[in-house]
Amino acid sequence: MDTARYEAASGVQAFGYAAILVVGVACVAGLIWAFRLGMKVRRREPGPPRPEEQPKMPPSGPVHETREVREPNEVPRSTDGERLTPHQLGNVGTKRADDQERARWSSGSSGSFGGGGGQT
Repeated sequence: MDTARYEAASGVQAFGYAAILVVGVACVAGLIWAFRLGMKVRRREPGPPRPEEQPKMPPSGPVHETREVREPNEVPRSTDGERLTPHQLGNVGTKRADDQERARWSSGSSGSFGGGGGQT
């Protein structure tokens, strides 16, 4: 029998176990370091707000949602015929529409293309 092969194989196997052990210890050490760093950072942060620092309801009561139909503002036009660049346009917002009636689908239609409904 050739025992040199078995001894060499057992040496490689022991090296593999040692490498796994070293990597495992390094992982655990890294996790402990990260946990301690997180605790240190958390200690520096301010604590949770006290009850008197919590937001309060306005004296007029709860604020409710309002729904309204909006339409875009008129886009500014150039006076000298040159085109306007985006920074010259500014914030083109919206305004309250005069007609507050919501747009509806035509009757007899589902509103989708090819959705059926009556033929006109």
